[in-house]
Amino acid sequence: MSSNSPRQGPAFDEYAAAYDEALAQGLSVSGEDKSFFAKGRIAWLSDVLREIAVQPASVLDFGCGTGSSTPFLFDLMKISSLVGVDISAKSLEEARLVHGSPRSTFFLFNHYEPNQATDLAFCNGVFHHIPLKERAGAVDYVYRSLRPGGFFAFWENNPWNPGTRYVMSRIPFDRDAITLTPPESRALLRKGGFEVLRTDFIFIFPKMLSWFRGIEPMVAKWPFGAQYQVLCRKS
Repeated sequence: MSSNSPRQGPAFDEYAAAYDEALAQGLSVSGEDKSFFAKGRIAWLSDVLREIAVQPASVLDFGCGTGSSTPFLFDLMKISSLVGVDISAKSLEEARLVHGSPRSTFFLFNHYEPNQATDLAFCNGVFHHIPLKERAGAVDYVYRSLRPGGFFAFWENNPWNPGTRYVMSRIPFDRDAITLTPPESRALLRKGGFEVLRTDFIFIFPKMLSWFRGIEPMVAKWPFGAQYQVLCRKS
């Protein structure tokens, strides 16, 4: 991926120290903080994998940023090891400081060699920052990191949700992002060699309507949620 990507190098180094503050500025309209969404994504993924009797041991967090998903992947999914990769050296410094351990290591993209041995790849809100011409290469990077039969949990912001578009407009590093519709994401993943298993939409109701959240699993196939997950498998 080139140095011109808005998800890369100096652009995201600039936000590394104040990432949480910038993200909170956008998410405040939902009434929740980033931990609510980070935990919700991993809890959803864990439940989906449990349904198909899959228990990953190793995870690649693609575009890990400051590592905010790391504790939830360990606590909720009971994984054994995690590798986080990102383009922002300053974000990785923060990830190592807060989440680094013998079980969790963090690398620049070009310092990690895909090994075709990882059970599960996870990414959240990464691909809308990658230039269109470089997205296929990013999918290939993930594909080469996974073992045969490994899974890719691809999370993206749902541009069909007006609330999502509003939140992104409030976050400095999301304002100019090029979003992906669910069909575009599935097509990208299939072209990269993945078998698409399911698409789920979650985070429909803001905190003020939290009493309705219990019905979200029943309507997760409807494209209303603020985010969606495409779960796919390496052939």
